[in-house]
Amino acid sequence: MRTFIYSFILMLLGHYDAAAATPAKPDTKCYELRIYSCFPGRRDALIQRFKDHTLRVFAKHKMESIGYWLPADSSQNTLYYILAYPSRAARDTAWNAFHADPEWIEIARKSEESGKIVEKVTSVFMNLSDISPALKASHEKGATTRTFELRTYFCPPGKLPNLLARFRDHTIKLFNQHGMQSIAYWTTVDSTEKQPHLVYILAHPSKDAATANWAAFRSDPAWVSAKADSEKDGPIVEKTESIFLNPLPFSAIR
Repeated sequence: MRTFIYSFILMLLGHYDAAAATPAKPDTKCYELRIYSCFPGRRDALIQRFKDHTLRVFAKHKMESIGYWLPADSSQNTLYYILAYPSRAARDTAWNAFHADPEWIEIARKSEESGKIVEKVTSVFMNLSDISPALKASHEKGATTRTFELRTYFCPPGKLPNLLARFRDHTIKLFNQHGMQSIAYWTTVDSTEKQPHLVYILAHPSKDAATANWAAFRSDPAWVSAKADSEKDGPIVEKTESIFLNPLPFSAIR
């Protein structure tokens, strides 16, 4: 009996070790950041349409909703959201089916009886970077609503690998130490670009906390040293864009 128990434990340990040694499958989905600029006074109608209809029709056509946000700056008449698809080809097929869906055509018609809603759509295609944590929802009961920050880094030619290495080796760890949670990191996909950009989302307890945490991060000797070392052959970031976002109640990430 003792021999059997020992054998069983060894078998479990062997199974555990094998499972632990198996690397996670890379995320090969196509991600799309979409920014809707609305006609004056029509953003509430857009939000209501998403809440009542659009998310359901997206799901019907296998379009995965990642998150939905509004700019913290109330003067901006926009809505930001991210979808995921199995591939770029699947994305195109899904959108064609969505636009041709009689249910959606009727929803759009009724919602625009008082006027057009969306004036302009900006679309950014992205791949999840291997430096990114796994994307997961945070809308379970009791989840705290946070402030999100969407950041885009534009690099000089050939410097994106250096930037990703700095994030992998230093930046993300220091973000965690200073209370800034990494949600996801992507690189853009655009055949007209000289090279991809880095796009990522951080979560903060509040906008005030973000200001304080960024100040502490930038003055951290570990960051000052890592930045200087990574830029000994020249700057690796040309331009940075940042926008603070508040999640909508139906966002999977909030």
